[in-house]
Amino acid sequence: MKFRPCIDLHNGKVKQIVGGTLKDNSENLVENFVSDKGASYFAEMFMKDKLTGGHVIMLGPGNEKEALSALHTYPNGLQIGGGINSENASFYIENGATHVIVTSYVFRDGDINFENLNRLVSEVGKNKLVLDLSCKQKDGVYYVVTDRWQKFSNFEISKKNLDELSNYCDEFLIHAADVEGKCRGIHQDLVKILGNLVTIPATYAGGARNLEDLKLVSELGKGKLDLTIGSALDIFGGNLTYDKVVSFNLK
Repeated sequence: MKFRPCIDLHNGKVKQIVGGTLKDNSENLVENFVSDKGASYFAEMFMKDKLTGGHVIMLGPGNEKEALSALHTYPNGLQIGGGINSENASFYIENGATHVIVTSYVFRDGDINFENLNRLVSEVGKNKLVLDLSCKQKDGVYYVVTDRWQKFSNFEISKKNLDELSNYCDEFLIHAADVEGKCRGIHQDLVKILGNLVTIPATYAGGARNLEDLKLVSELGKGKLDLTIGSALDIFGGNLTYDKVVSFNLK
């Protein structure tokens, strides 16, 4: 289990937002933090501290320049997601991303589009693809949500489904969409479920606020899950000291 860093980009700036408030218009967007530093600043920090497997997420248009600056600063050190499809996936790999992260291109009209998934695998290879299975709970079941986490798909987080998708990708990235950005603690039920189900590398994100949450993810996830922390870190305006997390990671 390890800590994985993140760089979230919105309107060309490094931000931390409450994920569930991101919609087509920014009227009700809740921003936890807006940095006066560019993406390359954080990429250089992560590279210096030897943090691997982190990701850059482009939240909407207008973020490509900053995203590329991060990839060029830390080549082969970061994954990238946000608007990825079979036409641009290779471009980002060629520009230094270790993996491309995909959700909406694969999950279409409430279900998984295997034609698009196979296109991506053909384009960049299984070993460079991360499937974002960010999810919400409905009637006691977790379903993948798409389109900025506003639409429920019919794809349930289940052993059968995760086993099938693991044949197409190298990793899973799974945000607990209901708690993402709120710094109120991890979604323990989801972490337990994932710890029982995943068979390939997987990263959980959502709600982490302190070192105890790092330990909880390690324990409840049976050592199978890595953890992303965003808004809670002091480098993003939070109270959790980034250096302490890096030290935890080294241990």
